[in-house]
Amino acid sequence: MIEFSTPLVVPHDPKANATNLLLDRVATSGDGALFCVPNGQGGWNDVTAREFHAQVVALAKGFVAAGIKPGDRVGLMCKTRFEWTLVDFAMWFAGATLVPIYETSSPSQIEWILQDSEAVAIIAETSEHIARFGEVKKNTPFVHTAWCIDEGDLTNLVDKGTKVSDADIEKRRSAAKPGDLATLIYTSGSTGKPKGCVLTHANFVDLCRNASEAISSVVNERASTVLFIPMAHIFARFIAVLAVTGGVKVGHQPDTTQLLPALQSFKPSFLLAVPRVFEKVYNSAEQKAEAGGKGNIFRAAAKVAVDHSRAMDAGKIPLGLKVKFALFDKLVYSKLRAALGGRVEFAVSGSAPLGERLGRFFHSLGFMILEGYGLTETTAPATINRPEKFKIGTVGPAMPGVSIRLTKDNEIEVKGINVFDGYWKNPKATKESFDGEWFKTGDIGTFDEDGYLKITGRKKEIIVTASGKNVSPAFLEDPIRSDPLIGQVVVVGDAKPFISALVTLDPEMLPMWLSNNKLDSGMSLADAAANPQVIAGVQAAVDRANDRVSRAESIRKFTILPIEFTEKSGHLTPKMSIRRNIIQDDFASEIEGMYGHESLPGD
Repeated sequence: MIEFSTPLVVPHDPKANATNLLLDRVATSGDGALFCVPNGQGGWNDVTAREFHAQVVALAKGFVAAGIKPGDRVGLMCKTRFEWTLVDFAMWFAGATLVPIYETSSPSQIEWILQDSEAVAIIAETSEHIARFGEVKKNTPFVHTAWCIDEGDLTNLVDKGTKVSDADIEKRRSAAKPGDLATLIYTSGSTGKPKGCVLTHANFVDLCRNASEAISSVVNERASTVLFIPMAHIFARFIAVLAVTGGVKVGHQPDTTQLLPALQSFKPSFLLAVPRVFEKVYNSAEQKAEAGGKGNIFRAAAKVAVDHSRAMDAGKIPLGLKVKFALFDKLVYSKLRAALGGRVEFAVSGSAPLGERLGRFFHSLGFMILEGYGLTETTAPATINRPEKFKIGTVGPAMPGVSIRLTKDNEIEVKGINVFDGYWKNPKATKESFDGEWFKTGDIGTFDEDGYLKITGRKKEIIVTASGKNVSPAFLEDPIRSDPLIGQVVVVGDAKPFISALVTLDPEMLPMWLSNNKLDSGMSLADAAANPQVIAGVQAAVDRANDRVSRAESIRKFTILPIEFTEKSGHLTPKMSIRRNIIQDDFASEIEGMYGHESLPGD
């Protein structure tokens, strides 16, 4: 087996739990701004570390007064906002544990998580969330209380807790040991019922302390970020706790339609996003340039940016490239930087491969996209690129205190400070997921000579064609999905004579694409799916992906579905990953329709 390890930078503290991360921050820079909250006038108001700590303690007292006991689990169903982290730390100070629930969850999903976790209460953001819980309340016998943030229940809790003493909170806060449960996060359930991942206080403390040292130029008291991806997912949740550890100033904007104005007013130094966000930024800029008659200029600028990034890596930028880059910096790059706030130096990207083209494009804009890799079971990051040495197209080396190895069939296995303590009430699944101390991720990858990891696919998703060819669907899907026309793509072909794909169109980008191609921008998804120009556009995206693989691995046929895959339709998980099995079942006839003949003409 091939194995790479990174030693701990900050040693394990046998007495620390997650509350110590906030206490340390208050002791280090109590008057420094730790959060910014919208002031309703397009600006932001600072919340210092000391003020945040006071709010945490006050809310923790409210939870205690309301009957929350040490060790209790409490559900939280809320979009990304300041109160998310406030409740998170208040629960820890009260000795209890949060169980995140996506705000898009259906009543049946809410029921399963509350029932399985044996949660005693739920905190919901809106009355609509409360109503959704109400549909299944009778099936969640442990839940005795439901609070609504938008109805002022957090304020009421603070008022209720005024008689609880500081000593009581200190006793509860300090009682949790490093190995105790810090949170219970349910997997998205893309292949079955969600499983609860047991993450400990040590997972958060050790990983946050070591991560803040590993990427100290990103995470520090001068840094700031706007969180907008769901905090119910471990990716954003970890970054929120890491920000407290490192003194990063954090704002929140869950409404992606208002993200650009928020970035322009907040001016963050780094972003946290999934590749789809960077694809949207790029595609939107390209389509707007096309609409303004400047599409060729944008594409020329994009090519120069990619060439410039490669030249930087090579250590020498030719004079002609420097001149072109300076010109396009004024015409294109500076405008994109301004749209993102003008101060962004770094971005942390995860959950899917970014792709070299986008990585290099944004690199030349002036900031590094540091790709990382991890799962809920690894408390988010297992690897991340380092600012002092990052390699586009990889997810970086192991985090400090983490070891990564590849098995004979290239499955990625992880052990170290970030690995979870098993699945809640599911010893069978826990046992199946470990080889000794090593957690079996189910992902496959390769290492370079420096131990930088590259993800090449998901072990369970490998397609074996009728001729015995192994194909990783993600390797084809990711570049196709980056096209502005494409919403989702699902590659199929297991035990079939060739590879095919189901494709959906992106309803957000489609009107602009149609307009730029002299078509009716109001065309429905169904009409667009049958339009020859749209079909040709999808074919072009498929052809670009096929250029990366052999003919035997290439997509030979595709079908454009006249619908959108959504979480509500059951085809996407809450974190927007495709539910491959459900999609293949629901569109079995469309798949079979692509295999009407044993082989393709000319084969």
